[in-house]
Amino acid sequence: MAADPTIIVFALFPGVTQLDFTGPHQVLSRLPGARVFLASRTGEPIEAHGIVFSGLRRLADIERCDIVCVPGGFGATDNAIGDAEFLRELRRLADGARYVTSVCTGSLVLGAAGLLRGKRAACHWAWRELLTAFGAIPDPSRVVRDGNIVTGGGVTAGIDFALSLVAELAGAETAQAIQLGIEYAPAPPFNAGSPEIAPPEILARATARYAAGAAQRRAAVEAAAARMTAAGF
Repeated sequence: MAADPTIIVFALFPGVTQLDFTGPHQVLSRLPGARVFLASRTGEPIEAHGIVFSGLRRLADIERCDIVCVPGGFGATDNAIGDAEFLRELRRLADGARYVTSVCTGSLVLGAAGLLRGKRAACHWAWRELLTAFGAIPDPSRVVRDGNIVTGGGVTAGIDFALSLVAELAGAETAQAIQLGIEYAPAPPFNAGSPEIAPPEILARATARYAAGAAQRRAAVEAAAARMTAAGF
């Protein structure tokens, strides 16, 4: 008798960063027995950096899942954390999921849904400290697990997060076989992938780029945190 499939749902929203979910999707779709769905609040197509993703499910139409994953992007704070229905459906799926996960600023969305209070979580380095507004504990690690909450850091950490999850679900050999299959052997041309190792002038340049929207993003997080507290989450 065949085992039940592992249902994996990526909860998408306008303004999502595509690599936040296409990276882990590539890995998790190769997990034996997995069924991977892209879903949004409305089920309508989502545009991400010029790529349009269609054929999405409505979150409300998904009865349950084993893994729910929320990617990040500027839409996390521009749209998702202020969307009451999106957060409600996320909480519903998370309540019955074996793993509740995120990549990059998707952890801010988990926080806004009231799922990270007292939990350690990863996030993109530029916005990591915003997690404290939701009662979460920022962790600079690339992949962070706290109970059934598994979070990945910025963007490309989604691949690492997904391989770690596959190893837990199906064993290290399966994870390594998937890693080999996608030839994931990072050898970046520059040593500038984190604020700790980037040249100071590059860090300053990147920080300045994010500064323009920092106040707006912080205000959105504070407003979402206030709503979460008022709702008793």
